[in-house]
Amino acid sequence: MSGRILICDDEPGIRKTLGQILADEGYEVESVASGEEALSRLLTPGAAALFSALFLDVWLPDADGLAVLEKLRAGGVSLPVIVISGHGNVETAVHAVKKGAYDFLEKPLSLERVLLTLEKALEVADLFREREALRQLVSRGGDESLLGESPAMVKLVEDVRRAGASESRVLITGESGTGKELVARALHRSSPRAKGPFVEVNGAAIPEELIESELFGHVKGSFTGATEDRKGKWEQADGGTLFLDEIGDMSPKTQAKILRAIQDGRITRVGGARTIATDVRIVAATNRDLVKMIEDGTFREDLYYRLAVVPIRVPSLSERREDVPLLARHFAERLEARRGRRPKTFEPAALEKLSAKRFRGNVRELQNLVERLVLMSDGPVITAEDIPEDEGPGPKARPQLQEILPGQTLAEAREAFEKRVILQALQEQKGNVSRTAERLGLDRTTLHRKLRTYGIETDRD
Repeated sequence: MSGRILICDDEPGIRKTLGQILADEGYEVESVASGEEALSRLLTPGAAALFSALFLDVWLPDADGLAVLEKLRAGGVSLPVIVISGHGNVETAVHAVKKGAYDFLEKPLSLERVLLTLEKALEVADLFREREALRQLVSRGGDESLLGESPAMVKLVEDVRRAGASESRVLITGESGTGKELVARALHRSSPRAKGPFVEVNGAAIPEELIESELFGHVKGSFTGATEDRKGKWEQADGGTLFLDEIGDMSPKTQAKILRAIQDGRITRVGGARTIATDVRIVAATNRDLVKMIEDGTFREDLYYRLAVVPIRVPSLSERREDVPLLARHFAERLEARRGRRPKTFEPAALEKLSAKRFRGNVRELQNLVERLVLMSDGPVITAEDIPEDEGPGPKARPQLQEILPGQTLAEAREAFEKRVILQALQEQKGNVSRTAERLGLDRTTLHRKLRTYGIETDRD
């Protein structure tokens, strides 16, 4: 072990005994006898960075130890503080933790408890420093949620930084659950349009008969239910960014209207005659292979090249497994912070097992799993035994390719195969749409659209 530890206690015997215990473990130790000395030692600019942790007595001759703790936190000192007292009770322990202490130990101090608590406190401090370093890294890309130190993520952050500073249209590609919306928002925040609106349209979630009104708005009386004029998403995004999510799921008719709006810089509301000038930056995203869709005739080539001025690909989690521990810790910390509780930690074997898992739903699936582990696991440490084994059909249960029927096109064969895969996944998940979407690596809205397309009915969600 290494690090410098400060002990603040008015009892010489405690300072000597605790100091000797820590020194025997390889720590450097300094001691002070009063709260004023501790404050003077730690609040001096740059001094707190010299220490790894503080053992702080509650009953000091010149001050209340918890008041000292408050002043340290108010002064920006973030090192872990372990409060000690010979007159401890549950109420004092709770107050100490609420005021920012890592833990509370009662005197007489247990050698094993002291060393274990200090070790865990230093581990948590390392995690917080690691998190801050990550935030500094991803701040260049404009969104602290784009966590990762892998080469793939470093490249993504740099791509976002470069593209964000421009006015060019961007096409974001990547598997479902990789964080394409986060990338779109990061592009907006790092752009000259950051103070303007960010407006999202999900092509897979809006029925075909409503998409034109949703995008371009409508005038009163243009159709049943149109009781007043209404701005569409395109107008709402004027001066900002319009995010066309799941662009590959939009129909050829909608694609044509989007292309025309991009080319002209003007739109017309449904049922209206007046054209409206707009100043909108387009960022689009898809988890589909648009090049293959162009070959199949289901996506417009001219629209593709209008959208893909700057292509950005978001890597799947399998391409950056080294980021899994960072993401898992981040999600656990964020969840517990919302609940006002100390974050659970992962034992090394648990992180190794997580890193080796198959995450078909990518980061979204990992986030859901971590939330489940935090809520359902016993104790403050998540172990390898808590991590579920990979589920899914074995080789014999996987859908087999069927023969192409006479006269069947490639697109028809692909649709037939996709329908079989969805039906089998629904059967495996006993009709639960949410779990089926996670199993297939799809958004629930995308799966619902496919269920409607293929006429598949389910009575469970």
